[in-house]
Amino acid sequence: MLPNFTFHSAGSLIFGRDSVNQLGEIAGRLKAKRILIVTDPMLAKAGLVERVRAPLNAAGVTCEIFAGCVPEPPIGVVRAGVDAARSFQPDALLGLGGGSNMDAAKLVAIVLAHGGDATDWVGDSRIPGPVFPLICVPTTAGTGSEVSAAAVFTDTAKKMKVSTLSPYLRPAFAVVDPLLTVGCPKHVTADSGIDALTHAIEAYTAVSQSEFLKRPGGPSVYQGKNPLSDVMALECIQLVGQFLKRAVDDGNDLEARDGMALAGTLGGLAFANAGVALVHAMEYPVGGAVHVSHGAGNGLLLPYVMEYHRDCREHEFDEIGSRLNGTSTAEGAIATIVQLRTEIGIPLRLRDLGVTEAMLPGFAEKAFAIKRLMRVNPRMPESADEILAIYRAAY
Repeated sequence: MLPNFTFHSAGSLIFGRDSVNQLGEIAGRLKAKRILIVTDPMLAKAGLVERVRAPLNAAGVTCEIFAGCVPEPPIGVVRAGVDAARSFQPDALLGLGGGSNMDAAKLVAIVLAHGGDATDWVGDSRIPGPVFPLICVPTTAGTGSEVSAAAVFTDTAKKMKVSTLSPYLRPAFAVVDPLLTVGCPKHVTADSGIDALTHAIEAYTAVSQSEFLKRPGGPSVYQGKNPLSDVMALECIQLVGQFLKRAVDDGNDLEARDGMALAGTLGGLAFANAGVALVHAMEYPVGGAVHVSHGAGNGLLLPYVMEYHRDCREHEFDEIGSRLNGTSTAEGAIATIVQLRTEIGIPLRLRDLGVTEAMLPGFAEKAFAIKRLMRVNPRMPESADEILAIYRAAY
């Protein structure tokens, strides 16, 4: 008998080459005549902002550009975006870029709808109602932010990445156009692609939804794995195995770009329901301290966390290995990911990022404290020392 489960996504998902041409119609469905595009200077320079603005202008929509985003956005970027929005008075927001830009747009949407500061809304299921109307358009393939209910930023006062999760953070529209990823640099393609793989593996190896609901804790966006999230996670894993290295090696390989765009969205749908777990909990303090990209940090830590889980998720790892390269063993799955990291240029050791050994105990304490992610983890660490041992293996 199949288990009972719930599953959620963005309001509407539009996927395919040239799908950005539908943005004028989407604006009409939102009754939006003024849209603030939240993005970064590199995308403006690359012409992608104009690529998105053109169909909106053709539909009579007035656009203003906030191009102040940076990778792993600090809280100051979000506050500047809120100021820009309040000055322009848009009817909707459009987050254009990688996960950092889309997350910044989500955070601006929270503050416009509910006031306060983005730091006031950190945590799980604390937002009281719908956020400001939001469209997300990714230009990288991996974060899944266009369909997720999470937004991550750096709390500079705490030197820690933090996140806000809410069912209301799923965008009204997600427009995934693989052609927007064609100009994506190699290292960004690699980082975002292995981020998608991490999302899918953590979703597929999460506790079941029935087990998750028995664990202590309040309301949560993440619910544990279910049959639908499993299907999406496994398809994401297979697509990454097939297309990530190709996309990194040749940015103009359109078949690979299509495959990775779909992988990123499927991984996002999987983790946005099942949840992410120990890899993400461990990456947050690392990223906050040394400012590594979220995807690279996740990719570095992934095989070490998989080794920690090997005994309790052997069957799942066998399936992951089969999807990645036809090697149906847990050992083969981990070895394949280690090799993939090398081939696409993901840092291999924490020391390569500037992490010192003295930082590791503090990282472990911070990671262990993120209980909302520990609830998803198939093996519950009993102390920060267990996490410290993984950090030391990765050091």
